[in-house]
Amino acid sequence: MVSFLSLTGLASGAMAAAAITSAHAATSSQVVSMRRLTQQEYRNSIADIFGKEIEVRGAFEPTIRIGGLQAASTSVLSVTPVGFESFTNMADSIAIQVTGEKYRAKLPCAPNASREPDDGCTAQILSHYGRMLFRRPLTQEEIASAVNLSRGLAKSQNDFYAGLRYGMASLLQAPNFIFRMEAAVPVGDKQWTLDPYSRATRLSYLMWDSTPDEELVQAAEKGELNTAAGLEKQVDRLMASPRLDIGMRTFFNDMLELDTFDTVSKDSILYPKWSSGIAASAKEETLRTTIDLALHENGDMRDLMTTRKTFLNRSLAADYQIPFPFKGEWMPYEFPADSGRSGVLTQASMLAMFSHPGRSSPTKRGVAVMDIFLCEPTPNPPNNVDFSIVNDTSGRLKTVRERLMAHATTSTCASCHNHSDPIGLSLEGFDTIGQRRITENGQLIDLSASLQGKKFVDAQGLGQFLHDNPKYTACLARKVYAYSRGENSEDVPASAFKAAYNSFADSGFRMRSLLKSMVEDKDYFSAPAPETASPASKVPAQ
Repeated sequence: MVSFLSLTGLASGAMAAAAITSAHAATSSQVVSMRRLTQQEYRNSIADIFGKEIEVRGAFEPTIRIGGLQAASTSVLSVTPVGFESFTNMADSIAIQVTGEKYRAKLPCAPNASREPDDGCTAQILSHYGRMLFRRPLTQEEIASAVNLSRGLAKSQNDFYAGLRYGMASLLQAPNFIFRMEAAVPVGDKQWTLDPYSRATRLSYLMWDSTPDEELVQAAEKGELNTAAGLEKQVDRLMASPRLDIGMRTFFNDMLELDTFDTVSKDSILYPKWSSGIAASAKEETLRTTIDLALHENGDMRDLMTTRKTFLNRSLAADYQIPFPFKGEWMPYEFPADSGRSGVLTQASMLAMFSHPGRSSPTKRGVAVMDIFLCEPTPNPPNNVDFSIVNDTSGRLKTVRERLMAHATTSTCASCHNHSDPIGLSLEGFDTIGQRRITENGQLIDLSASLQGKKFVDAQGLGQFLHDNPKYTACLARKVYAYSRGENSEDVPASAFKAAYNSFADSGFRMRSLLKSMVEDKDYFSAPAPETASPASKVPAQ
C-alpha cells in the first residue's frame, strides 16, 4: 500500500512536472510535434540512463496501428488519467531504486549530511540525469523546480535521499521524458527545421530504439548535427554499432505486424503441436531472417520475398516437420528447393498470424500482403456481408477457392476479393500453422493466381512476383520514412523520400543505404511551422 506521504510526494512531483513543462520560455525554438514513448522505448531509455539493473514495473497503455504502423500513433495518442497514474507509479518506483542504498555509489555526488538537504548535490544529480531523460540540458527554471521539491521533502523527512527521490520522480513523470518533444527553429520564410537535440533524438530512436547517448548529445550541443559532415559522422557511428540490430528489429516488428502474434491462437484439437513456444519462436525466426539479410549480409531487400535461408530452433523444426540435428539453440538453415518456401511470406509467423484458429484464410493472408508489402490497404467489408458460403467447410464446395469464388459473386464483394484473394490462394499450399500440404478435403489444391496482369503459381511464384514488383521496395522505403517521423504512411507523398529511394535503388536495395540516404537528406529534418506561437509551446533556445 502506498503511504499518505508517498501520495503527497507524488502529487507534488506531478505539480513539479507541470512546472518543468511550463518553464519552457524562449524566443526561437518551438515544439512542433510530440511522440509518446512506446513501452520498449521507455524500457530501453531507462536501462541506458540508469543501468539494466533498474526494473520498470507497471503497465503501459496500448498503441494503435495507423497506416500499417503503430509508430504513427505515437504522434496522436495522449495519456489518459489511468495512464498518468501508471507513469507516476513507474516514476516513483524507478526513483526509489535509483536513490536506494544499492545504487547511491553510482550517483554523481554525495550530500554533506545524509539527514539534511544539499541543494548543490541535488542540482548536480538532477541536472546529470535530467539531461539524459529530457534528451537536452535542463533550464535553470527546471532545475530549480526539481531542487525545491527535493529540499522541501528532505526537510520534512530529515533524509536527503527521500527528498531526492521525489525530485527524480518529478523528472521521470514529466511530459518532456514521456513524450519525445520535437522542437524546431525557423530557417527562412515559413520554413522550420528540427533543432540539434530533436535531431539527435530522432536519429537515436530510429537507429537504436533508445535515448541519445552522451556522444550524440554532445554533437547536438556543439551544433555538429546541423552540418553535413557532423551529421554523417554520427550516422555512420550509429549504423556501425551492433545496437542498430535493436532499432531495426523494432521497425520490422512494427512493419511486419509481429506484435499481433501475441493474440494468435490455434485449435488445440486440430493442431495439438502448436504452442506459445512455437509462436514465440516463429516471431523470432522472422526477425532473425530479416535482420540477417538487411544488416549482417547487407543484402538485397527484394530477396526477403524469395530467400529460403532462415534460422531454426527445435520447436520450429517440429512445426516445419524437419529434423533438428543441431546442438545450438538457434541455427542457420536453408529450406530445399522443393520445399515450396519463399521468403518471410512462407514462414510460420506470417502464415499463422493471418489465418483462422482452425483453418487457413486466403483473404486474410492476401489483405496482409497487400497492406504490409505493397502499401495497398484493402477496405473493410460492409457490415452486412454474408460469409456463410466461405465458412461452410463441410458442404459441397470442398476447397476454399471454390467457396471464395461462390462468395464473391456480387460486385461489392468481388472488388475486394479480386484485390487480395489471388495472393492468399497462392499460399494455400500451407495450413494455418505453416505446415506444407497439397490437398484440401481430398482435393488437389489449385495454387495458380493472377494479379495486376501477372500470372504466377504457388508461394514461390508469389515471392518472385513481389521481388520484381517496384511497389514492394517503394512501400518499404515509405514505411521506414513514416516510422522514423511518426507519420501515417498513407499520407506520405513519394516526393518526401524520393532521393532516399533513388539511393536505395542504386545500391541494389540495401537497407543500410536507405537509412543513411534518408536521414542525411537535406529535407529529412524539416518541420511544419508551429500552429501557434504561444509561450506554452516554446522550448529553450538551443
